[in-house]
Amino acid sequence: MDPAAKNPSSREREQIESRDPIARRSLFESSIQDLKIAFRSLRKSPGFAITAILTLALGIGVNASIFQLMDAVRLRSLPVAAPDRLASVEIRGGIHDFIPVRPSDLSFPLWEQIRDHQQAFSSVFAWRTNHVRVGQGTDERKAVALWFTGEAFNTLGISPEKGRFFSPEEDKPGCGIPGTVISYAFWQSQFGGQDSAIGSTILIERKPTRVLGVTPAGFLGLEIGRTFDFALPICSTPTYHDDLPFFTRPDYFFLTVIGRLKFGWTLARASAQLESVSPGIIAATLPTGYSNAFLDIYKRYRLNAYPAGHGVSSLDTYDSSLWLLLGITSLVLLIACANLANLMLVRGNSRQREIAVRLALGASRWRLIRQSLAEGLILAVSGALLGTLLAFGFSRVIVWFISSAQESVKIDLSLDWRVFVFTTFLALFTCAIFDLWPAIRSSQTNPGIALKSGNRGTTQGRERFSFQQTLVVAQIAVSMVLLVGALLFVRSFRNLITYNPGFRENGIILAHVNLSHRKLSDLDAYDGAMRELLSQIRANPGVDSAATTTHIPLNGSTWQFGMRGGDKEGSSKFTWISPGYFETMSIPLVAGRQFSDQIDSRNSPHVLIVNQTFARTFFGNDNPIGKTVRTIAEPTYPAAEFQIVGVVRDTKYGSLRDPTPPETFAPSTQFPPGQKAAMVFIHTSIPPERVIPILRESVQQHDPEMDYELFVYQNTVEDTLRQERMMAILSGSFGALAALLTMVGLYGVISYITTMRRNEIGIRMALGADRSSVLGLISTQTLRMLGAGVLLGILISLAATRGASSLLFGLHPNDPLSIIYAAALLVVVALLAGYIPARRASLINPSSALRDE
Repeated sequence: MDPAAKNPSSREREQIESRDPIARRSLFESSIQDLKIAFRSLRKSPGFAITAILTLALGIGVNASIFQLMDAVRLRSLPVAAPDRLASVEIRGGIHDFIPVRPSDLSFPLWEQIRDHQQAFSSVFAWRTNHVRVGQGTDERKAVALWFTGEAFNTLGISPEKGRFFSPEEDKPGCGIPGTVISYAFWQSQFGGQDSAIGSTILIERKPTRVLGVTPAGFLGLEIGRTFDFALPICSTPTYHDDLPFFTRPDYFFLTVIGRLKFGWTLARASAQLESVSPGIIAATLPTGYSNAFLDIYKRYRLNAYPAGHGVSSLDTYDSSLWLLLGITSLVLLIACANLANLMLVRGNSRQREIAVRLALGASRWRLIRQSLAEGLILAVSGALLGTLLAFGFSRVIVWFISSAQESVKIDLSLDWRVFVFTTFLALFTCAIFDLWPAIRSSQTNPGIALKSGNRGTTQGRERFSFQQTLVVAQIAVSMVLLVGALLFVRSFRNLITYNPGFRENGIILAHVNLSHRKLSDLDAYDGAMRELLSQIRANPGVDSAATTTHIPLNGSTWQFGMRGGDKEGSSKFTWISPGYFETMSIPLVAGRQFSDQIDSRNSPHVLIVNQTFARTFFGNDNPIGKTVRTIAEPTYPAAEFQIVGVVRDTKYGSLRDPTPPETFAPSTQFPPGQKAAMVFIHTSIPPERVIPILRESVQQHDPEMDYELFVYQNTVEDTLRQERMMAILSGSFGALAALLTMVGLYGVISYITTMRRNEIGIRMALGADRSSVLGLISTQTLRMLGAGVLLGILISLAATRGASSLLFGLHPNDPLSIIYAAALLVVVALLAGYIPARRASLINPSSALRDE
């Protein structure tokens, strides 16, 4: 018989065992045994186990929280029937230079044309959301209304929880108030989930509205981050808001159109069909009253179909921030894994004699690796489970960051299979990162050398230093990247909040007022009512000045007209204000005069005050005072000639990031449609929070039926910086965490190296080395790792920070001060981490060290 048949090779034995059920069962049993041994081993080292689990939980938790948000905002489908068959109809490429709205916003005439000429959808509907008032008197509050056309619920394929939905037959022009469908959350909070809610009456915009039904619990609306309270038919909009031109203006974009693709139709085919009918639809909805240049832009619009199964999200602006935060938290996790890898190496070195004995008794190296991996797997799974719990808290903190004082963001943060898969991947990845190499290194122990030489001071032990030092250098480099990023975002946010926009922000109260309920007969009556309201506001204690405006600076809104001035043609931002506006906002007049109620009336010649940028743009170095400009006609705003009577200093307009545009101010009394609603800026020399209750009482006494809201203006400005605030705080926190982890890792490695070199240090001191030279020896080793890590980190930072340039303000991505500050901070951290082990090494007693050897 062939000897090879009696003694099969190891590969052949593995193949035989893999086919043998008994061998497979033995493998399973041995794996269970490995896990039991790992549990016992970790139980004997509770400090190590707790440290490892908490470190992993923190690293995995912050990563899972970011992914959980991305999943909720970008990946999760709407809870409707076959969401992948839903598509939105949008203007291809977005809307530019005509009306500054989202490409998904369409006018009502466009919606009617799409409904009548599309062929791709089995059903199609239009919708929008806005705030409405519910209740009356002191119980009146804001709620979110979801306005639908009649086919909405049928298209979505959802059924009512209670009652019924309104039908397509009820959605006809002039429908009045057919009723409302309330959300499940509103049904529970306001009606306690009682069936008596169906058929009851609630006041919406002070008009009785009958409840027809309740939407299912899982349906939160079509806009991610924003839930709704009521669903109302769009045909009832004029009844609730009789002063809004929703159904007559082809240039009023406020609807989103969604349809369900017919079977056999794809998005590409639907887009091709919509594009083919676009010229006819655009021609049929051509706005009137605009210049040919604007109409040429509109005529080039084409309609396309886009996926809508994930809903519409206003949180798209946070995409880059969330991806960047996910990258940052991934780096934090890598630093944590490096720390754990060092801990595992130290733990493996301390168990060399145990491993040597087991190898001498016949244990295979593969079995030792498996047992070490079992420990790592237990730590990783435990850290992932705890990290998942932490992720719930972290994700809610981030949602709080992106919420505003006026409206909180509401996102479904429940776990789904994607979050589970992501967390599982992190657990396995971290296990492989921090445990695989230490397990392999531990299994390579030479039993003879280990049993003969012990644990301390061996050449084999010192050979392990290079790998641990490499890990520390990598930690320092990654920490350098995170600290540079953190400093960039923190300093950028500081630049934003300390930037002078050219007007007063502190001590300002913003009031939204609406006088349409008075049904005043003419525009002069509205002007008089507004002047009366301003006088009432100014008479309150603590109020220094007050004025109306049609634009709120720095809130992102815009209002502009085409302009002709001198021999130039362009555009300018346009704002109607009342006298006292520049005083209230502390905007200095550079030349000319301000507006006056006595001089600038509705029947007097039209006048303007312009900013410095407008004067330079249209008149160069010439004095603009007394010169005339002319607006280009738009619907409701006929062409008019204005004389410039003043120039004010430049101020920021829609955003701190945008350059100052040409801006013109006109008297509120010359506002063509009349000022039925306005924003009022109120300056107070005492804290605004103390004045707001006084103003509420005053307005209530003046006009109990008036619709108004009061805000602290500085809070509204800070709300526009939510993304920057989030990046500054979170990146700063993660940078500090990275520095702390690096400090711990560096301290651990230096302490371990010092311990392993104890006898060497004893010999050096016995031969005459003093404590300062020993201190220098250890410190030099620390500085060598620090220098390599910082240099590598600087090189990576120079490349990595370029992707964050769009999120920075007043800083270059490769800002040298941020790099210097980060390097200095790491030097301090490293010196602190290395000093204690170095000092402890310098205090070693030579005779004790030599006796230990």
